[in-house]
Amino acid sequence: MTLTRRQFSTSLLAALASFACSDDSNPIQPLPDAEITVLFAGNSLTYTNGLPALVQTIAEAAGHTFASYDRSQPNFSLEDHFFTGFEGDLAAVQPDIVVMQQGPSSLPQNQTYLKEWTETLSESIESAGARPALFMVWPAVTSLDAFDAVRQSYSDAAEAVDGIFIPAGVAWERVWAARPNTVMYSSDGFHPSAVGSVVAALTVYRMLFDESVADLPVELVPTTPGLPTIDLGPDLAPVVYQAVEEAVLLFGRP
Repeated sequence: MTLTRRQFSTSLLAALASFACSDDSNPIQPLPDAEITVLFAGNSLTYTNGLPALVQTIAEAAGHTFASYDRSQPNFSLEDHFFTGFEGDLAAVQPDIVVMQQGPSSLPQNQTYLKEWTETLSESIESAGARPALFMVWPAVTSLDAFDAVRQSYSDAAEAVDGIFIPAGVAWERVWAARPNTVMYSSDGFHPSAVGSVVAALTVYRMLFDESVADLPVELVPTTPGLPTIDLGPDLAPVVYQAVEEAVLLFGRP
C-alpha cells in the first residue's frame, strides 16, 4: 500500500506538515468555504501521517470540499487543549465540527476524565455553533484486549454531549478480521502506520459526510496541490472500505 507513488518522500512529508501543524507566527484565520469545516483537537495519533490532510484527499476524490485546522500537539489531552487557547482558536476558525481525541482512555479513571473534558469543551463548541465529535483511537499493541474498552469510553463521551462518534478503532479491528496480517501500527506499537492512518481517515470521512466509502476508487487523487494521493492497491482497498462500512454500521453515532 502506498500513500503516494514515492512512499512518503521527504517532500511529501513537508507538504503534509503544512496541513497538519499550526503556525504560531501567523494569526489563525477562519477556514475557507467548504461543505464541511473541522477543527481537530487531538495529539500525535491525529497528526501522525497528517490525518486531516488524508481526510481532505478522500473528500476531494469523492467530489466534495473539506477544510480543517489541526491544533493537535504531542501528548495532549482534552484538558491540555482547554488550557492552551482552545476557545480562541475555535472562535477564529469557526468550524462546523470539532473532532476531539486523546489517548485510548480505556481505564475507568481515564474514561471519566475523557467524558468530563469532552463535556467541558463541548460547552464552548456548541456555543460557537459547532458540533462535537469523538475520534475513537486504539490501544497500544501490548493491550489489544482493550479495544472494547476504548470504544465504550469514546462512545460514552460522544453520547454524553449528543456528539458524533467516529469508530476508527473498530475499523482497524474489522480490517484485521478480514486480513489479519495488515500492519496498522508503526514500529513503536502505538502510533498508526500509513495504512492505519488511512483507515482512520476513511472512517472520519464516512461519519462526517454520511456517505458510503464502498464505491470509492482504489486510487484517491485530491484536487488541492500538495495533498497526498492515497493508493491502497486493488487487493487491500476493498477490504478496508468494507471494514469502514461495517464499523460505522455497527457503532457509528451520527
